[in-house]
Amino acid sequence: MELFIFVLYNLLIVLIVLFSIGQLGLLVRYLYGRWRRRHEGLPAPATRWEQLPSLTIQLPIYNELYVVERLIDAIAQLQYPRDRLTIQILDDSTDDTTLLIAQKVVAYQAAGLPFVHIRRPDRSGFKAGALAYGLTLTDSEYVAIFDADFLPEPDFLLRVLPSFTQSDIGVVQTRWLHTNQHNSLLTQIQAFGLNAHFLIEQYARYATGLFLNFSGTAGIWRREAIRTSGGWQADTLTEDLDLSYRAQLTNWKIVYRVDVGVPAELPITMDAIKSQQYRWMKGPAECSRKLLGKVWQKSGISVRKKIQACFHLLNSSLLVLILSMAVLSVPVLWIHHRHPDWATISHQLSNFFLLATLISTLFYGIAYYQSEISREPTDHAINPSIFSRVIRFFWLFPTFISIMLGLSLHNSLAVLEGLFGKKTPFVRTPKFNSTTKPADWTTNVYLKKALPKSVFLEIGVGLYFLAGIGLGMYLRDYSLWILHSLLVIGYGFVVGYTLVHNWSGKANVAPPMTVLQP
Repeated sequence: MELFIFVLYNLLIVLIVLFSIGQLGLLVRYLYGRWRRRHEGLPAPATRWEQLPSLTIQLPIYNELYVVERLIDAIAQLQYPRDRLTIQILDDSTDDTTLLIAQKVVAYQAAGLPFVHIRRPDRSGFKAGALAYGLTLTDSEYVAIFDADFLPEPDFLLRVLPSFTQSDIGVVQTRWLHTNQHNSLLTQIQAFGLNAHFLIEQYARYATGLFLNFSGTAGIWRREAIRTSGGWQADTLTEDLDLSYRAQLTNWKIVYRVDVGVPAELPITMDAIKSQQYRWMKGPAECSRKLLGKVWQKSGISVRKKIQACFHLLNSSLLVLILSMAVLSVPVLWIHHRHPDWATISHQLSNFFLLATLISTLFYGIAYYQSEISREPTDHAINPSIFSRVIRFFWLFPTFISIMLGLSLHNSLAVLEGLFGKKTPFVRTPKFNSTTKPADWTTNVYLKKALPKSVFLEIGVGLYFLAGIGLGMYLRDYSLWILHSLLVIGYGFVVGYTLVHNWSGKANVAPPMTVLQP
């Protein structure tokens, strides 16, 4: 048994390092892509309105009392010829969100804006089902999609549509910005991770011709690309990733506009973060089951591109490897004590593991630098110095790693459910109307004031790694002290925020229920 644990532990380290090498590959591709496209001009915004195509804006909504009105107001400001525009509010709500929408729609329709309030007979297929249903009611050539918490600028459509420069471009995706990035440590950490995805990963994949994904919102699809790729399907929790791959396997291309950003709200409570993370972890695992075989069977795609597709679709599985390695690291301390010659092998591999840490530091460091230099001047009254930015990065980076480790149990369970085909319903992430000023989350009617059972398991795991620190001190083996400390801090963060967000504030009441049926 000792030999089995020892071999498995070191094998997991090797696999984690391989994933990190894939991350390094993306970083190199990002730098190469920026160099190669340094003289490439961006499409000018559309100015000749008489040449603009027909376009439908789809707004999938489900119980969004706090943000639906500001969304509709933002969409009403979009610049586009009204005779070529349709705005579909795909409303699956079961509370007074429907009443708020109806009031807004009546007012804007009276002003001549082409809003259409659509209620389905049932909520089958969740978001994917709503988007597919809306397409049956329009024949527009292009379709723009915005989730409830996104706030596009008035010129969004005019800036993005000119990117359809070729007939094989199926979708144009834009970058996510954050309305509430600086509201709390949790929002800062989420922005830290998302900025790396949108600034480095997405751009690297686009600039060097790899598979990339539509992110579910803040983008425009060519309707024909949706149709010929099999349409929206609800058999995974990430219908956007699923359709993106099916479109690229059907020879459609995706364009990524890193220069166009759309502000959106970051979750502000731990339960909301877990809800979002669950979907983002499980969905890609489901897509890997569904699509990886098709990727490898597709002719005309290089082996390099197929390997990168594996890293992309299986990226969430990295958390399972990390959690498994971390769990085994505690008994490995005792094994090292009993077999000092084995410890030499592990320590050599642990030095190799430092490579993964260095790669992640470079990856997130460059992303942080890019996010800082691209930040709007209004983000801060005072532009921070380079020194303060460096200090801030080396505070945010280990904190980000620690909290992600603290979520590793929750996220690993989601990944395993996806890999093994366990089906669960689409659970929306609660919105709070959080912008530059923190929102009052304590009265949000969508949050359940019930302590999740998983918190007790997380407490147990945190205590397990605390015991690992104690065992290391007892054996005077401090080789895993940093890892175990980050895990203890991470689980402490997750458990602490979960307890605070479930026990603080006023007790929630049920959402108001006006009699409004589909």
